Amino acid sequence: MARLRGPGGCPWDREQTHQSIRHNLIEECYETIEALDSGKMDDFRDELGDLLLQVVFHAQMAQDAGTFKFDDVAKSISDKLVRRHPHVFGGKTAKDSVEVLKQWEAIKKEEKQSSSIVAELPKHLPALLKADKVQRKVARVGFDWKNVDGVLAKVEEEVREVKHALASGSREQFEEELGDLLFAAVNLARFEGLQAEELLNRTIRKFVGRFQKVEQEIHRRGKRVEDSTLAELDAIWESTKHGPKKRRKTAGAKQRRRKARTRRL
Repeated sequence: MARLRGPGGCPWDREQTHQSIRHNLIEECYETIEALDSGKMDDFRDELGDLLLQVVFHAQMAQDAGTFKFDDVAKSISDKLVRRHPHVFGGKTAKDSVEVLKQWEAIKKEEKQSSSIVAELPKHLPALLKADKVQRKVARVGFDWKNVDGVLAKVEEEVREVKHALASGSREQFEEELGDLLFAAVNLARFEGLQAEELLNRTIRKFVGRFQKVEQEIHRRGKRVEDSTLAELDAIWESTKHGPKKRRKTAGAKQRRRKARTRRL
């Protein structure tokens, strides 16, 4: 990268700034996750390399500007890991992962000299991920439900409040309550050890796959989706969702088929 950005290097690389390639960080993260989810380790390895390139690229630009270099980046995270694991590198103890996370948050709060563990959140983090992050942070200090029944009750409460707000005709109240419902749904996923972002993406993929089958069936019938009735689309959707119904083979049916074969012989 130093050669690419140096004299006689690549014109494109020399022109880039932190801002001009900032979007690549997000894109490469998503592509890395996609490769991981695919289960193809060769692709995952390659995408990790692409992600690492972004770190190298930004570090080289910083070095060119005289602010910091790649070694400083590596030392920074190394020092942080040592500070936040005093039960490994220091004299403290932690009996389980729950205690480790509580200790981590306490050290992080002290490092940042913040009065709140939820004061600093990434502004550009997707809303579902941000909700999950907030909930996990407060759960680490004991602000959490005792069991899943309490979380479910909260979801049901928010559904009732959404219905009430919708019936009231107040758009502002409806928007607020709908947001509360989404937050509660994220909490349910988080409490059960799941990521709402991943669950929603999975459902989106499922919906897209099914709707494409609806489109294919409509096209097979020589029609366009936009010219089809909702009843027709719904019928195909249900058929796609549940699959073709298999006819039960009763003993009587089998016997009748045997007799038919005998007569043909």
